[in-house]
Amino acid sequence: MHLETNNQLALPVGVTLDRYIMQKQSAFPFATGELSQLLRDIALAGKIINREINRAGLIDISGVYGANNVQGEAQQKLDVIANIRFIRALKNGGQACAIISEEEEDIIYTGNDNAKYVVAMDPLDGSSNIDVNVSIGTIFSIYRRVTPIGTKAKIEDFLQGGDKQVAAGYIIYGSSTMLVYTTGHGVSGFTYEPSLGEFFLSHPGIESPTVGNMYSCNEGNLLHYPTPVKEYVEEARRKNYTARYIGSMVADLHRNMIKGGIYLYPPLPKAPDGKLRMLYECYPLAFIIEQAGGKASDGKRRIMDIPASFIHQRSPLYIGSSSMVDELLEKFDTSTAEVLDTAKDVSSLA
Repeated sequence: MHLETNNQLALPVGVTLDRYIMQKQSAFPFATGELSQLLRDIALAGKIINREINRAGLIDISGVYGANNVQGEAQQKLDVIANIRFIRALKNGGQACAIISEEEEDIIYTGNDNAKYVVAMDPLDGSSNIDVNVSIGTIFSIYRRVTPIGTKAKIEDFLQGGDKQVAAGYIIYGSSTMLVYTTGHGVSGFTYEPSLGEFFLSHPGIESPTVGNMYSCNEGNLLHYPTPVKEYVEEARRKNYTARYIGSMVADLHRNMIKGGIYLYPPLPKAPDGKLRMLYECYPLAFIIEQAGGKASDGKRRIMDIPASFIHQRSPLYIGSSSMVDELLEKFDTSTAEVLDTAKDVSSLA
């Protein structure tokens, strides 16, 4: 027994993120190493943010910063720190010519005009959960620029649409820190080993269960949800589905993708166009869930098919296990048909 324990302790930890990226580089479009380096730069920033989060309570960097971001939301101190850290890592890495961030109104130029890629990011999703020690995350999306190399990036480099993403991912900071990403060839997850300072492959080939029994939404807003979403939630309750809502989209999506479930964020009277941002929340998470076998929709269209017209465009989002999203969309279809039938009846009476 003692020998067996020693042998277990001596087992190799696994494949590092760097080695995995190098092994898979041949699958990247236009593979010349720049995208690989860009993913490493994002991972480096994630390690730094992980350190800052873990000591936030000790060095007084939790709590509200005292200003609002471009979305009109109160910035947390760690929002500002994460934004600075990621921008700095991407500038120093040299592979991104421009960045857009939830925390900034306009395009951020890195000075690397010869770089081939642009990055859209939410540096710290769910940051209001920091003070109560709940999981939070980073979301990122990468595009190959369409403007000439050597010139300043333009808005069209970011407004290419979800299907033009060359890579997307998230980092979740929780009981362990994980980086999950896709380049359009499946989804892989890497867990951070702080004593070695490395991300190791822990979840190869993530596949979302087709069917799940969890739903995630803020039921405090249920009375204001569109009728199809209300009906879906009420039906989920009758089926004894489990309600799980963390309030950090990365954490909710990660759980549902691994275990099977659906995340619901419908439009509300105070946010009639939805609240989640298309470029650095909806697109990248839709790319990931589709690569894992799931689906993402705004209730009418596949998220990846919706064109973007400005940087901070918003959208409703229904994302998760494919059969659960399909069940919800059937309710939207039925609701639309009923509205059309009612309109015809009123028209005939006139």
